[in-house]
Amino acid sequence: MSQTTSARTVDGSQTALAQHEIEAFGESLQGELLQPGAPGYDDARQVWNGMIDRRPALIARCTNAGDVIAAVNFGREQGLLISVRGGGHNVAGTAVCDDGLMIDLAPMKRIEVDPDARTVRAQPGVLWSELDAATQAYGLATPGGIVGSTGIAGFTLGGGIGWLSFKHGYACDNLIAADVVTAAGQLLRASDEENADLFWAIRGGGGNFGIVTSFEYRLHPLAEVLAGPVFYPASEAESVMRFYREFTADLPDELAIEAGFMTNPDGACLAALFVCYSGDPDEGERIIEPLRSFGVPVADMIGRMPYTQLQSMFDDFFPDDRQNYWKSSLIDALSDDVLDAIIASGRAMTSPYSMVFLQNPHGACHRVPRDAMAYYQRSAPYNMLILANWVDPTESDEHIGWARDLFRAVQRPDSDQVFLNFLSGDEEVGRVRSAYGENYDRLVEIKTKYDPANLFRMNQNIRPMA
Repeated sequence: MSQTTSARTVDGSQTALAQHEIEAFGESLQGELLQPGAPGYDDARQVWNGMIDRRPALIARCTNAGDVIAAVNFGREQGLLISVRGGGHNVAGTAVCDDGLMIDLAPMKRIEVDPDARTVRAQPGVLWSELDAATQAYGLATPGGIVGSTGIAGFTLGGGIGWLSFKHGYACDNLIAADVVTAAGQLLRASDEENADLFWAIRGGGGNFGIVTSFEYRLHPLAEVLAGPVFYPASEAESVMRFYREFTADLPDELAIEAGFMTNPDGACLAALFVCYSGDPDEGERIIEPLRSFGVPVADMIGRMPYTQLQSMFDDFFPDDRQNYWKSSLIDALSDDVLDAIIASGRAMTSPYSMVFLQNPHGACHRVPRDAMAYYQRSAPYNMLILANWVDPTESDEHIGWARDLFRAVQRPDSDQVFLNFLSGDEEVGRVRSAYGENYDRLVEIKTKYDPANLFRMNQNIRPMA
C-alpha cells in the first residue's frame, strides 16, 4: 500500500495525499517543500504572534512566482485548505493553517529601487525594515509600518497606516502596480491600465483575490525626520490626553502624533506622545513647540534623526514569540467619556508589555475618494489600538479580558469603522463586511470573478457569490 499524508480540505474534511504526488509537487518547486518533522519545518510555521501554534500538512517555501503558481495549482487540484504567509506579522495568524497547505513567501526578498523614476519593486517576503533601508539609500521612502519586522505584503493589501500616511497616503494609496497569481494559477499584472478591477480590489481588500508576487510603490524624497517620544507620569494622563485632543484638531499633513500608555522598564505606567514631522525640520520645531512646552515630562526624546531610526523605534516592544491580542476601532470624536475609559484602562494594564494608543488619521489619506479603491475608511480622525502583549500563555484570559473590556467601553455598537489589519482572529464576520461600506458589493463581484471557490479564505474573508 502506498504511503499517504492526511490533509485538510477547504470544506474542513480530511483527504489523503499520496506520497508520490507530494514528491512530484516538491520536485516542481525551486524552493523547499516541508512536511512535519523535516528540518526547518517548525521554524517556517512559526509567526510573530506567539499565540499561533498551527501545523500545516505541507509548507511550500516559494522563491519565485513560478513556485507560487505551482503551489496554488497543487492546492486547488487537491482541494486543500490554503494559507499564505508574507511577513507573518498579522496578529490573527492567518498565515498558518492546520493540516492544509501553507504557501510561504518569506524567501522572496528581492528589492529593486529606481531612484530616477522614484519607484521600488519588492517581493512579498520583504519586511519594512528591509524596504526602508533600500529606499533610504537614495533618500526616498514610501509610507510603511512602524514596526520593522512587519511584512510589506499584508500591510499594503489591508490598507497600511504609518508615520508618512498623512502626507503621502496609506500604503495602498502608493501602490502603482502588482503581479498577482490568481486562484486559477494565472500570473496577472494589476494596475490602472491592466486588470484594473483586480488592482482596485487588492488595494485594501487583503489577500482575497490572489497572491501578490511583486509590489511596485511610489517613492517620495525624505532625508531626516523630527521625531521621538515625550513621556509623562501616569498621574498627568488626563491633561496629556486632553492636550492631545486639542492639539490634533488641526494638524498639517507632515505631522503625525500618537498618544497613549505604556510601562517603563521599572514598571511605572507612563503617558506618552510620539511625534513624527516629515517636512522641513526647522518648521517642525516651530509647529511642535506647544507640545514640547506642555506640562512637565519625565523625558523628552524628540530630535532630528534618520527615518530608519524612527522606523526601528518600536521594534523592541514587539519581539517575536510573545502572546498578542489586539482590538481596534476608528473613532469619530474623543469625547470625555472615551478619554476617561482609555485613561482608566491605561492605568490598569494587566501586562507590563501591553499598550493602548491613539493615532490621528488626517491629511492625504482622507483626501482619497472612498470608491477609488477597496479601502473605504477615509473620514474618522482617530484610530484606537489596544495591544495586549504578554509572555505566559496561562495568563491569556486576564490580558485578553483587559483588551476586550476597553473595546466594549469605547466602541459604538453601530460602528463599522476599523483598520482590518488590526483585527484579531475572533472578530465577527459582519465587522469585516461592514468595514468595506459601499465598496463591499463590488468586492464580492471581483472575488467571484477571480476566486469563485474561495480558495483564498484564510484572511479577513470576502465570500464570493454562491
